[in-house]
Amino acid sequence: MRFFLGCVLSAMLASVMTIWLTNPSRDGGLVAQDRRVRVESPVELVRPATANIYDSDGFTPEEAVAVSVYEAVNRGVVNITAKAVTDRLLTKSSQEDTGSGAIIDHEGRILTNFHVVNGAKDVAVTLYNGKTYPATLIGADPLNDLAVIQIEAADDELYPIALGDSRGLRVGMRVFALGNPFGLERTLTTGIISSLNRSLQIHGHWKIKSIIQIDAAINPGSSGGPLLDSHGWLIGINTAIATTSGQSAGVGFAIPASLISRVVPQLVKYGRVIRPESGIDKVYQTEKGLLIAEMRPNGPAERAGLRGPKITRSRLFPMKGQDRTAADLIVAIDDQKVVTAEDFLGYIEGKRPGDEVTLTVIREGRRVPIPLQLANSEPVESTSSR
Repeated sequence: MRFFLGCVLSAMLASVMTIWLTNPSRDGGLVAQDRRVRVESPVELVRPATANIYDSDGFTPEEAVAVSVYEAVNRGVVNITAKAVTDRLLTKSSQEDTGSGAIIDHEGRILTNFHVVNGAKDVAVTLYNGKTYPATLIGADPLNDLAVIQIEAADDELYPIALGDSRGLRVGMRVFALGNPFGLERTLTTGIISSLNRSLQIHGHWKIKSIIQIDAAINPGSSGGPLLDSHGWLIGINTAIATTSGQSAGVGFAIPASLISRVVPQLVKYGRVIRPESGIDKVYQTEKGLLIAEMRPNGPAERAGLRGPKITRSRLFPMKGQDRTAADLIVAIDDQKVVTAEDFLGYIEGKRPGDEVTLTVIREGRRVPIPLQLANSEPVESTSSR
């Protein structure tokens, strides 16, 4: 009998201890709740109707999307370390820069910004699991600030991020930026698309006209990281911030997926972008149009009959001069007015080698249409008129 009573008392004591230990209000309610146990939150106690907002994990719809996007793609974001060596006088100095990148296939190819790896002697890539691999440059497009590098890693360590379509983007859409700001690996920031079709000067006189403007925080080290939509599609590559302090000021920019889809296949196949060539190497920008300054010998422009400055020679001095008044002034291309080098470059960029365009030039005071067949090219240089 005593044994039986002892067992009953022990069971009762164990039950009491269990209830006490699992009581949510114990210690003033400061003990963290087990999310697997559905209890009313402080918000729900105040406003019970909010219970319908949360899912089974306790997330709001907006939180659930953000968590899902991060969990779906964060392993595809890498940390890039680029080391450059510079010679100054008799000493050598090394510089180390960091950036971000997005794995794009199971071959180990990674998309990033050109400025992240530009001039680097050694490039290293650190994956989500902490493993670091040396990387080689596969191809680069300095004009659009894009580059593809590659590492030799096991297939089960590579988590490619799927490329989306940026043509249907709208201002106000929710976006997610992933990168390594200040070396803090795989950091997620959120925001919205603030504007579309912004122009951003990336390289020399070249401007990208289809840039995405966002308000998600982008800081040093974020360059080259993916910009994602609510479905986890890669819709851009974060490339720059507008700031006076070097840190995020609420205005960031990303290269759109529509441009990436045109550039990356060429970088992988050829190592560079094959652009249509006009044969015009240099122009002077004037208020009335683009004055041809230099043409490639036997290039498309010269073969089409376009005229550059006339070379003059002095009998007194063995020096060559230029008569710019003899050069053609480009005022339109396919009946579209051009005033800046960006206008000209942007239109040519949308064509393919072999396409024909019609340049309208002012020659000896008359408008003259000149057909021009495009070949492969390097970008035209621009200087302001003097």
